[in-house]
Amino acid sequence: MPYRCTTNGRLLTCADADGGRKSSGLRSLLRTPPHAIQQGPPWRLQGSPHRPRSRTYRDVRRGVYVPYTQGKWEGELGTDLVTIPHGPNVTVTANIAAITDSDKFFINGSNWEGILGLAYAEIARPDDSLEPFFDSLVKQTRVPNVFSLQLCGTGYPIKEGNTSASVGGSMVIGGIDPSLYVGNIWYTPIRKEWYYEVIIVKIEINEKDLKMDCKEYNYDKSIVDSGTTNLRLPKRVFDEAVKMIKAASSTEKFPDGFWLGEQLVCWQEGTTPWNIFPVISLYLMGEATNESFRITILPQQYLRPVEDIATSQDDCYKFAVSQSSTGTVMGAVIMEGFYVVFDRARKRIGFAVSTCHVHDYSRKASVDGPFYASDLEDCGYNTPQLDESALMTTAYVMAGVCALFMLPLCLMLFQWRCFRCLRRSQDDFADDISLLK
Repeated sequence: MPYRCTTNGRLLTCADADGGRKSSGLRSLLRTPPHAIQQGPPWRLQGSPHRPRSRTYRDVRRGVYVPYTQGKWEGELGTDLVTIPHGPNVTVTANIAAITDSDKFFINGSNWEGILGLAYAEIARPDDSLEPFFDSLVKQTRVPNVFSLQLCGTGYPIKEGNTSASVGGSMVIGGIDPSLYVGNIWYTPIRKEWYYEVIIVKIEINEKDLKMDCKEYNYDKSIVDSGTTNLRLPKRVFDEAVKMIKAASSTEKFPDGFWLGEQLVCWQEGTTPWNIFPVISLYLMGEATNESFRITILPQQYLRPVEDIATSQDDCYKFAVSQSSTGTVMGAVIMEGFYVVFDRARKRIGFAVSTCHVHDYSRKASVDGPFYASDLEDCGYNTPQLDESALMTTAYVMAGVCALFMLPLCLMLFQWRCFRCLRRSQDDFADDISLLK
């Protein structure tokens, strides 16, 4: 039976299909790329299972260091027994990394106390021999190998209290919850089981194609990552996308630092001109041959609200599309518009319109298709793999070239040595004659 966990940023609450509900005190960042369960420094936790107080915790005496594009954390690896409130009546032995130090990783004021890694073992730390939490859960229980996420955007209020939905959402473990989405779920294959890698076949700004080689969109990979805030694009793609977004919103001028994510733009409260900003559409390869589908996000997603103390009466925003040196990352900017299904059992990721997606009077986030084009698999980027025999051949050729260059030098050195020896013997003979005289 799939079961659903929701959070309002303060408390994690889990319920089964019958509506039974139980609360857990752990506030955790759900992240689809990382590794195991990571828990923050024990001296800063409140209401969570402190590492020294857990009688079942076992230290395996291995350090863990995980750097990110921005920020890092490090700690100590161990194992512990884990149960999920109101889930299957099982206890899972899972790898736990106790975070002892972090830098620019947890957002200030987020009250996060850990991170739940949900990706594959290939990118686990300290190495791929470490079994990730979800793998342990599936192997040790009857939970199906699938989970789904609904991240609620900043424009959708939570019913209970005044907490912004930017810190709310739902995670369904073991299945899909039809109440969290509308319309159909469109699936794209998982290209490689390390990160959740997918293939983007086209990008449009206000339905205008960037007209770039589709391999550029996936250089050197394209992944879905719930732990990254921005939509991150390779530099060339980012430059072209920003150029088209600037052209579409040219009725207002923005500082260059805004497009680099370094400066904020503000309007009087309630007067943000959403209509001047374009929608962004990503086309993902579909399951059927030569088929794709399109997901479209609104400016309410890629303009992130930021509280500016100096202008607290204004609505201020940060541009949440940024350039990347490690490929395309479909972060929260993308996911907040959709209900995303990570169907690991069938190696695919599904997208449907979320019931809590942001929208304005004329536009909504959407998922639609199918669209047809040929050779879509060729859009995936393949890291060049050099054959070992080719490397050996190259090494021998280089060695031969070096030998050819060294041979004249060796001959010249030999000739010079012979000349010195001959000259010395002649000088010695001349000295002997002088002595005789």
